[in-house]
Amino acid sequence: MGKRYLVLILSLVVLVTGCKSTYYAAYEKFGVYKRDLLKKKVTAARDGEKEASEQFKDALTKMRELYNFQGGNLDKMYTTLQKEFDQSTAQADTVHKRVKDMEGVAEDLFTEWEKEIGQISTPSMQSASRQQLRDTRSKYESLHASVKNAERSMDPVLTLFRDHVLFLKHNLNAQAVASLKGEAANIQNEISNLITQMNASIAKADEFIKTMP
Repeated sequence: MGKRYLVLILSLVVLVTGCKSTYYAAYEKFGVYKRDLLKKKVTAARDGEKEASEQFKDALTKMRELYNFQGGNLDKMYTTLQKEFDQSTAQADTVHKRVKDMEGVAEDLFTEWEKEIGQISTPSMQSASRQQLRDTRSKYESLHASVKNAERSMDPVLTLFRDHVLFLKHNLNAQAVASLKGEAANIQNEISNLITQMNASIAKADEFIKTMP
């Protein structure tokens, strides 16, 4: 059975039953456990951040082109910038969703792990499992902090981006573009800082993924 087909079936299971335990049980029938799912969700969140980072880079390039405007078709440049804003918003929504999915699986994994440790009767095994849980949770919390830092930084950037797009929509002339150059430097710095934060989060995700068997 193909992976996409499997994911589709399991997604339908959740939609029909609305029960996470049924969802996890269905995955486990195929030998996929919460630890495997967490790795998949971290990978998906990382990939989402990569795609969002590239989109914001594209938007930054288009914005610099606009504010270096020396004559030409302003309507076309505005339309391009509007498209970049829409695509950036869509990529940010994807990141938000994937981070939420990652958080849900992580919470369920650690809750289950903690509960199952109590079922281990051999002291040495119980101690080793508890230490492994602490180590994994510590690495995840470090990753999570980095991911949330990058995620939270997207919305203020998108707000500034939207303000620029709307202002230009209402004042589509060379004088209006020139009047925004001071604000343009601010949003370009914000986008650059966001990309740096996202790259740091991506690196953290890569580190975490390598620690997962």
